[in-house]
Amino acid sequence: MFPPFRLDPAALLGEISAFQRKLSAGVGNLAHQPEPEYANTPREAVYREDKLTLWHMKGQGKPTAKTPTLVVYALVNTVWMTDLQADRSLVRNLLEQGEDIYLLDWGYPDGADRWLTLDDYINGYLDRCVDAVRKAAGVDAVNLLGICQGGTFSLCYAATHGDKVKNLITMVTPVDFQTPDNMLSAWAREVDVDRFVETMGNIPAELLNWVYLTLKPVRLNQQKYVGLVDILDNPKELQNFLRMERWIFDSPDQAGEAFREFIKEFYQHNKLIKGEVMIGDKPVDLGMITHPVLNIFAEQDHLVPPDASRALGRHVGTTDYTQLAFKGGHIGIYVSSRAQREVPPAIHQWLSTRN
Repeated sequence: MFPPFRLDPAALLGEISAFQRKLSAGVGNLAHQPEPEYANTPREAVYREDKLTLWHMKGQGKPTAKTPTLVVYALVNTVWMTDLQADRSLVRNLLEQGEDIYLLDWGYPDGADRWLTLDDYINGYLDRCVDAVRKAAGVDAVNLLGICQGGTFSLCYAATHGDKVKNLITMVTPVDFQTPDNMLSAWAREVDVDRFVETMGNIPAELLNWVYLTLKPVRLNQQKYVGLVDILDNPKELQNFLRMERWIFDSPDQAGEAFREFIKEFYQHNKLIKGEVMIGDKPVDLGMITHPVLNIFAEQDHLVPPDASRALGRHVGTTDYTQLAFKGGHIGIYVSSRAQREVPPAIHQWLSTRN
């Protein structure tokens, strides 16, 4: 038996009063905060097309890696999660390791992009960016580092344009889209995506953000804002919080046709592991990926559960397959202090033995 719970009204009133004083003082501090900046690693645009920009990231010294690495992010959110701030930057850490890094920034689709397909994105934009990197670096093949949906794109690309890829790294990348613990898949598989796209055209970023936030409603919609009160008097921590909020809500809309294809082909029919995906006129067979593969996933990922990523090892054709589990979540794998210590060095070490 638990002892009876006794409420101390005086103590409770004191806690409420202290909370109100802290909140009142903090709101004034919050109102005077400048807009947080991110993406502050020096960079140069080396290729542009439509909304897309290909960035060459610049470290303090010249890269020592002979093969450049192209980072391919998802269409959802922006690539700047990889370069959020100086002390939480996957890109900056890789540059410090000596890697030569390029970022594919998809930009912000508008009505003119309503009919873009996965063929346009993968066999078109991505292929031309790979060619631009090859030309700039004077190499025949590049390393691909694909993140989340960008990792799925990179798998499709490596399976169909294998001669242009030297090494492949996937991070929190879905491969089996119908694992039992995949909450996002459970939503996507029930969506009438044809009606969705025909009604809305491009899919608004605000709607997709709402979907992601409601997968963990208490943690992502309530607890973090209650916790905000505790850091309102700490300018550094407050800027970190606001920077993350800016990234979360600074999301691109989704080109309607590509969104329709991705939901149908990958989530609803799980065709990637069945070898049934067609990107334009190119069949995607993961068994055709014979390059070295490093597959990194997050053990507490609620958007891409570990089993969804681990499936890759059962389907690729390479004999050089490495799997790395990270103790963290879908975002923490880029921005946590543990990630800064563990992930970039692991990527560099793996690449250095294959370049």
